[in-house]
Amino acid sequence: MTQVTNTPYEALEVGQTASYSKTVEERDIQLFAAMSGDHNPVHLDAEFAAATMFKERIAHGMFSGALISAAVACELPGPGTIYLSQQMSFQKPVKIGDILTVRLEILEKLPKFRVRIATRVFNQRDELVVDGEAEILAPRKQQAVTLPTLPTISIG
Repeated sequence: MTQVTNTPYEALEVGQTASYSKTVEERDIQLFAAMSGDHNPVHLDAEFAAATMFKERIAHGMFSGALISAAVACELPGPGTIYLSQQMSFQKPVKIGDILTVRLEILEKLPKFRVRIATRVFNQRDELVVDGEAEILAPRKQQAVTLPTLPTISIG
């Protein structure tokens, strides 16, 4: 289990940054399709995807959105953060094997514990694949939490 300490509203500073990285694996695509119900063949069928503008299978766009959510929830501000809104613009396709890095930056502290955060996702070539911005409700107090260990899930 991993221990994580959040950053409460009072300790957040404009310009503060954090990042979160993950490699996109076949298993992720299968689980995301099962969880979301999005079975678009561009994500799941290599033959179908080969005939598209992408020429190969791509990850679901909202998979990158889920990584942004993980970065906000577990990195900055961290546990206790409440999402209020998220804007995303998809710039480039994400492919299996890509190493995605979410980069967060505090843009503005607003009244009533609200915060605007830049939410950008880059691939291993440092190409911007998702550009976005979130508004969140930051935690009011600092706390350390232990993140639960997830069960092993097999695909079959």
